[in-house]
Amino acid sequence: MSPTRERSDAHFVTIDSSDDEIGAVPGTSNEAFNKTPSEAGPQPEVQLLNNPESNTASLLPGNLGFRSFWKAGDYAVGPTVKPPPVQGYLEHARVRPKFLHSNATSHKWAFGAIAELLDNAVDEIRNGATFVKIDKLDMKDNSPALLVLDDGGGMDPDSLRKCMSLGYSSKKSKTTIGQYGNGFKTSTMRLGADVIVFSRATRSSQKTQSVGLLSYTFLRKTGQDHVIVPMIDFDISGHWAEPIICSSREDWEANLKTILDWSPFASKEELMSQFEDIGSHGTKVVIYNLWLNDEGIYELSFDDDAEDIRLRDEVNRGDMKKLTKKTVELQSHISYRIRYSLRAYASVLYLRKFSNFKIVLRGRPVEQFDIVNELKHSQVVTYKPQLSVASKEVTVMTTIGFVKQAPSLNVSGFNVYHKNRLIKPFWKVTAEGSSKGMGVIGVLEVNFIEPAHDKQDFEGSPLFIRLETRLKQMTMEYWNGHCHLVGYQPPNYRSHNVTHGSKVQHSTGHLSKSQDKLLAVRQDIGIAEHEEDSSLHLSIVGLPENDEQRLQEQHQVVRTPGSQSIDQIREENLALFWRCEERMRKETELKQMVENLEKELQEAQGKCAQLASLLEAKKNQKKI
Repeated sequence: MSPTRERSDAHFVTIDSSDDEIGAVPGTSNEAFNKTPSEAGPQPEVQLLNNPESNTASLLPGNLGFRSFWKAGDYAVGPTVKPPPVQGYLEHARVRPKFLHSNATSHKWAFGAIAELLDNAVDEIRNGATFVKIDKLDMKDNSPALLVLDDGGGMDPDSLRKCMSLGYSSKKSKTTIGQYGNGFKTSTMRLGADVIVFSRATRSSQKTQSVGLLSYTFLRKTGQDHVIVPMIDFDISGHWAEPIICSSREDWEANLKTILDWSPFASKEELMSQFEDIGSHGTKVVIYNLWLNDEGIYELSFDDDAEDIRLRDEVNRGDMKKLTKKTVELQSHISYRIRYSLRAYASVLYLRKFSNFKIVLRGRPVEQFDIVNELKHSQVVTYKPQLSVASKEVTVMTTIGFVKQAPSLNVSGFNVYHKNRLIKPFWKVTAEGSSKGMGVIGVLEVNFIEPAHDKQDFEGSPLFIRLETRLKQMTMEYWNGHCHLVGYQPPNYRSHNVTHGSKVQHSTGHLSKSQDKLLAVRQDIGIAEHEEDSSLHLSIVGLPENDEQRLQEQHQVVRTPGSQSIDQIREENLALFWRCEERMRKETELKQMVENLEKELQEAQGKCAQLASLLEAKKNQKKI
């Protein structure tokens, strides 16, 4: 006898916009949209799956307009038949299939979508997860699919329905990365048109395994006007898997048929075999019908490196031109490789190293890359952001230093993390074209600012603007005090101090005469410290005095008396900004002080009134 489970609010398979109503069972037609499982019965929508008239040429997977992600939303939606009102049930807001694509466009970057799936696995560490595997699967038609597998606690039938619903999130911990309840849907739909999920879990001594299918192809090719997610569940507490029937056996069978018709697995036996590599608990996500780029080839490249997944458009950028030695050096740095290499991006995705958890990419574990260890002349700077009066004081520790290859490598910026997760990699806060701040890299974690939905940026709040301003100031302060340690010209350096051959004392020792000449020439002719070819350095050092003088005369920069450079104006603006911030802080403190004094005054006035009335009463008693 197949077990039957009773669940409240679990009789809709359609994805609603409400966080509390979770779809649970089979395809639901317009007529049965507001009915209970017992009232709805077998759904006529299942018959629509085999309707050849719905498979128009414009919706075929091979059509470029459909298979390219940025064009997949360009299709006309047919008229919707309004369901008849059902007594005792309220009208529901529906989610059209097109919304799945629109929602996924929040991910401009495919690696950002993969990072969402990694976050889900990392959040499962608290439930015993020890690994997450990312790999390529070859489908029967030789097309590639993306596999993400973890050994976390898994999802029971209710949890899977919540995962497939929009906006629902059960992650309320201060340490978990997920919070919006939207990451799974946006990330999977950004990577491919279809995704199938397998999960095993144990809850209250009951062992279950569940399958759910979110298929954009199915929804489009069958002309659905709202999102339908077929799901089936099994009780595996005994010796074999028993179907969990939520409404009727016919509905369960209809869900199974839909999954087999629209997934890469054509039989029930083949579907069940997908649980073999999950073990007793965990979740397996298979994303297939991967999106193509504008050229009609797969956006994700599995062939360039057998142990990596790469972004095809980024890795091929620059192949048609001759690369200089400087450019090759830049492209080998982690700041550039994270643009096209998933292995490189995953290595810096989390700030703290895992002790008992691994990210396994195509059969080989990802070695976590600590950016702090790659800095020289580093120091830790403390920043206490000004939050609201009622908020608890927060201290942010920022490690800042020079990139190891400074001054030859033009790489700079801050790596900003939120709850251990990288949000903004190598965020450049200094002005473009300025040599100040060149080679300066910082690492910090800011948990007091909320990230955007795609977790690739922060919300543009006043807190974020203040953070950006503070990081600019931090960069300038560090640069002014440390730039000479890597060979850059100090801010207060004057060329007339070295033209007569005198040696300038720095904190790291004496500069040679040739180095002094080079710095003097740099200052006068305005040569940037980040030019493309370092051979220019060698050509200037050791020039005869006449040639050197002639070079200075040819490239002498005209300066008007009393003129200010952009950097000087910027520094003055920063100083004014922080004076304004300090005044605002003092104003807040004064307002708080005034409020406290007013309260004390009211209390004193109350006591005076009490004493006056008591004194008046005593006077009256004496008169009597």
